[in-house]
Amino acid sequence: MMDRRSLLGAGLATLVAPAGALVASPDLRTEERKRVVRMATTYLGDPPRTITSIAAPRSPGDTHDYYSEADYWWPDAAAPGGPYVRRDGFSNPSKFDGHRDALIAVGVRVPALVAAWSMTRDKRFSRAAAAHLRAWFVNRNTRMAPNLAHAQAIIGRDTGRAIGIIDTLQIVEVARAAKMLGDMEAPGYDARVRSGVEAWFREYLRWMTTSPAGIEERDQKNNHGTCWLLQCAAFADLIEDEATLAVLRTRFATVIVPDQISVDGRQPRELARTKPYSYSLFNLDVLAAACRILSSRGASLWTVRGADSGSVADAIGFMVPFIRNKARWPYPADVEHFDALPVRQPSLLLGGTALDRPDWVALWRTLDPDPKDPEIVRNFPIRQPVLWAA
Repeated sequence: MMDRRSLLGAGLATLVAPAGALVASPDLRTEERKRVVRMATTYLGDPPRTITSIAAPRSPGDTHDYYSEADYWWPDAAAPGGPYVRRDGFSNPSKFDGHRDALIAVGVRVPALVAAWSMTRDKRFSRAAAAHLRAWFVNRNTRMAPNLAHAQAIIGRDTGRAIGIIDTLQIVEVARAAKMLGDMEAPGYDARVRSGVEAWFREYLRWMTTSPAGIEERDQKNNHGTCWLLQCAAFADLIEDEATLAVLRTRFATVIVPDQISVDGRQPRELARTKPYSYSLFNLDVLAAACRILSSRGASLWTVRGADSGSVADAIGFMVPFIRNKARWPYPADVEHFDALPVRQPSLLLGGTALDRPDWVALWRTLDPDPKDPEIVRNFPIRQPVLWAA
């Protein structure tokens, strides 16, 4: 898919991971069945709706180009009509969200439909999921262009920024769902649709790993760099690009973990934000999902540490007391949505399963699996554990 220099930059060595395979994930089908089937059934009547049907008047692109506007940028009261100014942590409710909302919607629906199909073998679910995949990634009239050149624009400043690549975190679980449909030869997901979906993700992965915007986002040292890596891992896993997965595994162990996790398990860059609790949970979930994908190929990344860093296991351990009892949180409260957290953080399930920590899995089971707050939903892109436990 790409050369090592393009993806990693100079100086990264091949990963030598500690021995040991993942502990088998628990069978979640029985406990998840009622929730998932009820949810997926409500989606059967929803026709596919892609960005091509949603006008974006301020977008410089065409109808196939994804467009979004930056969350934390607002009109400048001191200069009406001038460039927007930043208010970190405070989401501007008047920004254009149409394309992102559609992306979140397909990121909710397709995984739920595929999870329901995997548990029931009801063809209605797989065929509905395939219809969404066909519309978003295959049909030339309705599909999204495989790039994010105009994501998280800032009015008066930028028509698109590299950090907007985080928006397609919403289709990480879509890629995982598509992989399950293909591997299990699901009804409705025929060879033509599968080939078209995988071609789209192949092209988008190429853009993410070779474009200037993709490389800039890759090199971010906070949750943006983690989200870039998880997306690349999920998309490479879908198209079975083992060379890219090997390079990502190395980057995870030699760059992401040392840069982001302190010896005691804190995530200093996330704690420095105006929403330290939310960002710490969010980045931890992304780290855990990347561990799940990349460790599934014989190298466990859960306990990998840098010379002066902790591991993902340490980071989960650090956050567990504050997930169990948020009142113990020793840092400032988030400026928004603090009361809506925690929810059923996937790091607890994925890490607890891999590291044989039933107490973490038990805590996960006590938390809300289906938050309704749109801001929490946006930052909760791993929603269907059945797709990750397989």
